[in-house]
Amino acid sequence: MVGIPEWVAAAVMALAVIGEWLHRRRIKRIERLAFGPRAQAAVWTKLVPWIRVIGIGAACWGFASLLVIQARIHNKQGIPDNEMKHMVLVLDVSPSMHVQDAGPEGLTTRRQRASDMLASLFARIPMRQFKISLIAVYTEAKPLIKDSQDHEVVRHIMEEMPVLHGFRPGKTKLMEGIKLTAKMVKPWNPKSTYIVMLTDGDTIADKGMPTMPASVADVVVVGLGDARVGTHVGDHQSRQDTGTLRQMANRMRGTYHDGNKKHLPTKVADRFSRPVGSEDIQLWTRREWSIFASLLGSFTLAMLPLLLHYFGTSFVAGVRYKSTDTSTT
Repeated sequence: MVGIPEWVAAAVMALAVIGEWLHRRRIKRIERLAFGPRAQAAVWTKLVPWIRVIGIGAACWGFASLLVIQARIHNKQGIPDNEMKHMVLVLDVSPSMHVQDAGPEGLTTRRQRASDMLASLFARIPMRQFKISLIAVYTEAKPLIKDSQDHEVVRHIMEEMPVLHGFRPGKTKLMEGIKLTAKMVKPWNPKSTYIVMLTDGDTIADKGMPTMPASVADVVVVGLGDARVGTHVGDHQSRQDTGTLRQMANRMRGTYHDGNKKHLPTKVADRFSRPVGSEDIQLWTRREWSIFASLLGSFTLAMLPLLLHYFGTSFVAGVRYKSTDTSTT
């Protein structure tokens, strides 16, 4: 849609074309004085009038657009509901998550390591854009939080709340958590949901994986616990099952990360900052294009005089010019 900035830029470019035409007529009269006996400037200077007109138009459009664009307020209240994103945390709360074999030194419980992983992630992404849901999984799946923006509640549940006692003892059914997650996120906007699963992968079914709905933008499966040395829990040896967790992440078209010693890499955390339903190129709104046009146009107009002074012609006044014309003796 053509607006005021476009009309202003078009009018200024039209005046610039007229000015360049008049300027060219004046240069024509003094060509031999300015460019020597050949009366020719460098070949590239033929493009200068058009470059100058485009530079003037770009700068004018950019500055005019910045004047009419409504300023965006960056605060929690200023984010529309359709731009809010969802983060669903699927937390394994089985007894094996209390084994103390996680962290760089292997002295942290798996559950505490999960809390540390989330704290690191929350510190690197714009959390004001997210509504958080938390699903606890053991012998069944139970939703503990839905669409909360109080991140301290999540931290308290992760570190302090004895969620394990709210379940009957038995085998871990992580697949129930995945099914409940898929059901919860199905009505949300497309590509608005990010799923983070934190588990040691102690027991995972080989089948029954639900299809992730269109609302899911990304899935990250974080493995916890020592992957080499197991610890006796109940009637079995518990250790991080990296192979099964990686396979599960692939089945959900997500990413697996061994979080036992390292936090999530930056390239994975950056994926949480994408706009809802958008690709990276759409981060360039009219405001960004206006700033770019203003800078590019201004830089072009500032550099042209320097380029013309040093590279506009090879003729130097006061230096004898050797003519190649052999028609005169």
